[in-house]
Amino acid sequence: MNKLLVSTAVALSLGSAAGIASAEDIKIGVFLGLTGPLESLVANMAPGAEAAIAEVSASGKLLDGSTVTAIRADTTCVDAAAATSAIERLITSDKVSGVVGGDCSGVTTAALTNVAMPNGMVMISPSATSPALSTLEDNGLFFRTAPSDARQGVVMSDILMDRGFKEVALTYTNNDYGKGLADAFQSAFEAAGGTVTISSSHEDNKADYSAEVGALASAGGEALVVAGYLDSGGKGVIQGSLDTGAFETFVLPDGMVGASLPEAIGSELNGSFGQAPGTDSEGAGLFAEMATGFDPTSPFAAESYDAAALMLLAMQAAGSTDPQVYKNNVMDVANAPGEQILPGQLAKALEILAAGGDVDYVGASNVELIGGGESAGNYREIEIQGEEVTTVGFR
Repeated sequence: MNKLLVSTAVALSLGSAAGIASAEDIKIGVFLGLTGPLESLVANMAPGAEAAIAEVSASGKLLDGSTVTAIRADTTCVDAAAATSAIERLITSDKVSGVVGGDCSGVTTAALTNVAMPNGMVMISPSATSPALSTLEDNGLFFRTAPSDARQGVVMSDILMDRGFKEVALTYTNNDYGKGLADAFQSAFEAAGGTVTISSSHEDNKADYSAEVGALASAGGEALVVAGYLDSGGKGVIQGSLDTGAFETFVLPDGMVGASLPEAIGSELNGSFGQAPGTDSEGAGLFAEMATGFDPTSPFAAESYDAAALMLLAMQAAGSTDPQVYKNNVMDVANAPGEQILPGQLAKALEILAAGGDVDYVGASNVELIGGGESAGNYREIEIQGEEVTTVGFR
């Protein structure tokens, strides 16, 4: 895609707008796939981020009593052009001071490189997991509260080996997320002594996946690993596999974990298993108790709350809503030293920071940022039982 041209005047106006907002109403972009193949997950992610924003705003303790408003924008998850246009509107028209998002890796990369970086805008993603984002030169503007798929690939390999699966077929959605996860998994699985009989991509939003299923069936395997999206191609491949008897057991990474998949497929999905970011920490329990109107156990809901909370705490630590200033404080508020902060304790954190103290934001997902600002990561092992996603362990 051609990079979006952003003028120096726009960048300057952004900086002045952010300074004004800090004294009155701070605007935070919630930049997620409100439509598209992760729509059912985003239905819980966006409210998760907005819960942290509302908690901070209601406290009256951010930057001398500033309020905070969330402004949603749709990444679509898959359309890079639409995503770059949406984030441009957030920055140049809505004049946000930070962006929670994006969600899917490809649109996140496009939005970051084409718009956020030229404008000096901070992005904290709750769910963009491509390993390529770990090494992207981002000028210190990009962070994520979900772990890289470099780690998920190892975790998925470990789960398969522990369950006695040594030979699998692999299909992945043909984009940055799918290819990155597929490569990470295959490398880890083969290093552990497993065999991948075929690694084949699929496109989303097709009416028929018989050709893809045929190739996978010909290669065979004890199970089919589906590195796709639960509301699109991944679901289609699973249904096609069940219809033809190609596979009975499916391995479901994070993009395939959500209530809508077993609801759509039915009892034939029972016994399939996988993993998604998650923890059994005290913070996760508190988040579950305080959440209203959305499912706090849905993948990336906790990470969305944490992304918004980190951004606002960094502003308080910096004493500024200017992304070029508070970007330097994100790692500080996320990690030790400092008083540990859990969900529901954001007002307390703001008070500590206002007094010149330190906080160690643990949050709902057991936050620990490493390297260039990505999560060290925790995973919950899931299994489909009784047509529902159930948690059977943590990794």
